[in-house]
Formats: sequence, structure tokens, C-alpha cells
Amino acid sequence: MEQIVGVRFKPAGKIYYFDGNDLELHLDDGVIVETSRGLEYGYVVTMPTEAEKDEENPMKPVIRRATIKDMAQLERNKAREKSAFDICLQKIEKFKVPMKLLRAEYTFDRNKIVFFFTSDGRVDFRELVKELAAVFHTRIELRQVGVRDEAKQVSGIGSCGRPLCCATFLGDFAPVSIKMAKNQGLSLNPTKISGVCGRLMCCLRYENDQYTGDNNRRKKCCAMQQKGKQFRVGMKVITDEGMGQVLYVNSQKHTVKVQLDGQKTKTLSWDVVEQVEND
Repeated sequence: MEQIVGVRFKPAGKIYYFDGNDLELHLDDGVIVETSRGLEYGYVVTMPTEAEKDEENPMKPVIRRATIKDMAQLERNKAREKSAFDICLQKIEKFKVPMKLLRAEYTFDRNKIVFFFTSDGRVDFRELVKELAAVFHTRIELRQVGVRDEAKQVSGIGSCGRPLCCATFLGDFAPVSIKMAKNQGLSLNPTKISGVCGRLMCCLRYENDQYTGDNNRRKKCCAMQQKGKQFRVGMKVITDEGMGQVLYVNSQKHTVKVQLDGQKTKTLSWDVVEQVEND
């Protein structure tokens, strides 16, 4: 058995899993891990869980919990990234490369700088890479990204008036189709259902299941309501594992997240949860 822990390198980035290496880790702890790009500084986003060890494809271990020295280096890296970004912009103008620079990112050990950019087509940046390598004396990578990734990295405000979902909490981009807008009876005007990236808004997925769920699930929902099962946050309930309190209600999946008396939380189906009388 081994301890598996989820780590993020950016606030809304993808979660990567590592061997906890028997370290005492908690949520939001800074950790140093080894990746394909070298050493990286990340944050623990899932508590360590036990899993069978895969001998054929072993997970890379968490090297250590981040120290004060590591945090200081991370801050120095961020300062260097701003300088690297400005220098790269100058070189792009010098070589007249048709690309839009988005961000510069150092690996934690500063063995590589990754420059993210967008472009309408393929770009010949060989001369630019040579020039940048001569300036920074380290490995250089130029990575072209799409318009959705551009919005995720640059961020902004959506039509709802809130920061973009992709830049705040979405770890991965899920497919979105025009059919989802039709299912929900939304206007098919592209300007109303497109995000700042020009693609269909990610939030079209959020309530789609509510409109397209199968008949059995709809009948089940109606039956639950007829039985008086209308759960709300804070409601006291009884389960097979004892008394608890509702923390979250998922009307689409018909589940509730319950905090049991022993501070343990568990997600349960509506079928196995009953409201305490006189709640």
C-alpha cells in the first residue's frame, strides 16, 4: 500500500497525483515534487489516501514539505518571470515573430523557462529560442496554446460579472456543444452563449443534466418530493451510520453530503437519508 496525494501547481490547474512518501501532509501544504519538467512547487489539494502500489508504473514521490527557503525561492522565481516576460516581448518584436506572448514560467529549480503564446498558425521561432537561450543561459521552451487556455491563463470577467470559471476553479476543459444551449431553451445568439475566449461558455454544462436527465431520474425526483424529501443545508438527518447534518445538496445527482456525529463526512443517495422529524 502507498499514500496517494493530489497536488496542484496553479490555483485552477489540473490535479496530479504523487506518492505521499509517508510525510505528514495537510490540505494547502506547500510541497516540492519531481515532474517531467524538473522540481516543482505545488500545493496539496486532496488528503492522502491509501491505494495499492503499482509496481509497473510507480508514482513519483513528494520530495519534501516546502520550507521557508523554498517559499522565498518561489517568490524570487515570480519576480524573474516578470523580467523574462518583458525580455521575451522585446525579442519577439526584434525578430517580428507573429505570436502573442501570454506568460513566462520558471520551473522551481530554474532549469527551464516556459513561454506560453498564441498564434493564428504555426510559428518558426528557432532564432528566437537561440536568442533567449543566450540571454538566460538555461533551457527554453515555447508552448503554443489555444484560445480557451489563453482565457484560463490571462483570466478576466465573464458576462455574469464574475471571474472566469476556467481561471478560478475548473481544472480541465470539458466538451461543450450547442445542443446544451438548445436543451435549456437559451438564445442561440453566439454573442450571448460565447465566453471571452470566443468558444461556447463552459457554464452551459452546469445545469444541462437537469434538462436532459432520463425519465427514471425525473420520476424519482418527483417521487422524492411527493414523499416530502426536500433537503436543505443545515437540516438534521438520519442515515444508516447515524445522525448527521446536511452540508450540501446535489439536486442533479440526487445526493446529499452529510456530516456525521464523528465529524466524518459522506455523500449519500436521497434514498438512504431521512429527515429527522420536527426539524
